[in-house]
Amino acid sequence: MSENSTATGRTPVDFWFDPLCPWAWMTSRWMLEVEKVRDVEVRWHVMSLAVLNEDKLDELPEEYRDMLENQAWGPVRVVVAAQQKYGDDIVGPLYTALGTRFHNRGEGATREAIVGALEDVGLPAELADHADSDTYDTELRASHKEGIDKVGQDVGTPVIAVPGADGEQIAFFGPVVTPAPKGEEAAKLWDGTLLVASIPGFYEIKRTRTQGPIFD
Repeated sequence: MSENSTATGRTPVDFWFDPLCPWAWMTSRWMLEVEKVRDVEVRWHVMSLAVLNEDKLDELPEEYRDMLENQAWGPVRVVVAAQQKYGDDIVGPLYTALGTRFHNRGEGATREAIVGALEDVGLPAELADHADSDTYDTELRASHKEGIDKVGQDVGTPVIAVPGADGEQIAFFGPVVTPAPKGEEAAKLWDGTLLVASIPGFYEIKRTRTQGPIFD
């Protein structure tokens, strides 16, 4: 398997996420739609909002700082532990199970939700103990660094990387979108995102968000 094709011969799309982020969740659901309408295959990786912001906690609003310190480490640590013990193929299904409970069902990033998500994908509930353990933090930080190094420090989650026309990866943050487009709309957003991201020197296109994530 090369960096430019998966074992199934499809184009790999590397996707870095923090399971706590509702906007990354929206983008991930869109990517699953893109898999249906374009010849791509998503490869899931973790990144961490806690790691990203650990050197600037004093600059952040109190509510966001509290979330990073008290909620953000647990879910991503559990995903990394599952990956280390059960392999890369469990990352996507576990992310779906966690995100469905955290976001769609509104359960939040509680231990109960994490245990439920683990059971949803046939993993032992004891993996939830890793939420409070730094056993795999080296692997977590390495995965985070791999993703964030492709786009720079002044972005968040998700990060997406895909082979460009010359074989070199094109990487970008986002897109931030709600609700997650489906069908041909998903394909149009994918094609357009790749088009602008592939332009040398292109950095940003943005407008003010006027609504929160719509989970459907």
